[in-house]
Amino acid sequence: MVKKLTKERPMKTDIEIAQAATMLPIVDVAAGLGLDPDDIDLYGKYKAKIHLDVLERLADRPDGKLVLCTAITPTPAGEGKTTTNVGLAMGLSRIGKKAISTLREPSLGPCFGVKGGAAGGGYAQVVPMEDINLHFTGDIHAITAAHNLCAAMLDNHLFHGNELNINHNENVSWPRVVDLNDRALRQITIGQGGEGVERRTSYDITVASEIMAIMCLATDIEDLKARLDRIVVASTLWGRKVTAQDIRASGAMAVLLKDAFAPNLVQTLENTPAIVHGGPFANIAHGCNSVQATRMALKLADYCVTEAGFGADLGAEKFFDIKCRYAGLVPDCIVLVASIRALKMHCGVPLAELKKENLSALSGGLANLEKHLENMQLYGPPVVVAINRFPDDTDAEVALLEERVAALGSTVVLSDVWAKGGEGGEELARAVDALCSGAEKPPFLFLYDLGLTIK
Repeated sequence: MVKKLTKERPMKTDIEIAQAATMLPIVDVAAGLGLDPDDIDLYGKYKAKIHLDVLERLADRPDGKLVLCTAITPTPAGEGKTTTNVGLAMGLSRIGKKAISTLREPSLGPCFGVKGGAAGGGYAQVVPMEDINLHFTGDIHAITAAHNLCAAMLDNHLFHGNELNINHNENVSWPRVVDLNDRALRQITIGQGGEGVERRTSYDITVASEIMAIMCLATDIEDLKARLDRIVVASTLWGRKVTAQDIRASGAMAVLLKDAFAPNLVQTLENTPAIVHGGPFANIAHGCNSVQATRMALKLADYCVTEAGFGADLGAEKFFDIKCRYAGLVPDCIVLVASIRALKMHCGVPLAELKKENLSALSGGLANLEKHLENMQLYGPPVVVAINRFPDDTDAEVALLEERVAALGSTVVLSDVWAKGGEGGEELARAVDALCSGAEKPPFLFLYDLGLTIK
């Protein structure tokens, strides 16, 4: 179901736009995907978790098309991958396709830090935005609990005799986690005053936990349990690796994650379904939403629109060479998001001048876009460059960028989803649909073989 929207919309803050949204009950959004009330667990009126047995029931249904939204090297504020993802899903819905936006869950650290939330922006958001950006359905809290349970059991083992002969002075590699930016906890001493074995350790942010990466790569509950068993937490005095299974923590960790493993269903501002699940950082993990979420969307819709963190040289590469490889996914199209402000910055123009028309700076910054485009073409799927328009972009700048990208031999589309929502994503949706429906596409390729050495 897609709401009718006016062409002219007042410019408001993201929060004002989200609060003014007319959301459908999540049971109605689920029904639009063919899901019964028994297929979901409600977390209030507008959030739900989808039962994993839905995947088993739909195993024989053909997959929809898989579209990856990635980006050129971003500015510190980001270039709008999530906004483009959401706007494209809404645009596909408006042209008659059943689409699902699949995204990562925001971490509280960036939400309360400089970066802010991760639910899209303008008129291309997923809602309820405040819930998604804060505690949501408790998935990240469950990962925090599972991670810290393992840490507590490890220190308890040390305190009660250290039967495994763990070298606690040097070779305990499992920290603790909290989902906040708390610099004071990066290096700490625990066990003081005889309350345990005194040693130095640290805190990471929860989404950097190995458990987050594991949960998002696991193909089913049994795979999740097996991956938890293999987590290395320390080494013995003789150099043998000690695992979570060795300290008998992995079973209890799996119990804490049983609900978090199920994908979360929400909606966009235009009531297009969105599955928001998992959120490993791309700089230390693979930076993609969960395999479960992607597989669910592919079974429930014509199009699964997903994304990967950071620029294409990091996030997209890990999406292809890690997530797609292990999950057996084959992408049908790549959307490479570019913005005029980023191209100017990559040319060395001072940030204070980004609001001014500067065609020479824009032209010079195209080298960054050209290299990202070349990298994406190595994988095989067709690529469309989406120019994510910002309010300060001039018509002359947009025209020049369209001309120069077209000269590189790529499809290029202006995306105005921040200001116009799904209406501003219809042209991009048609371009993606055309590329995915092409008669013959090059084969999907990985850039390296797993048999190679690390070096």
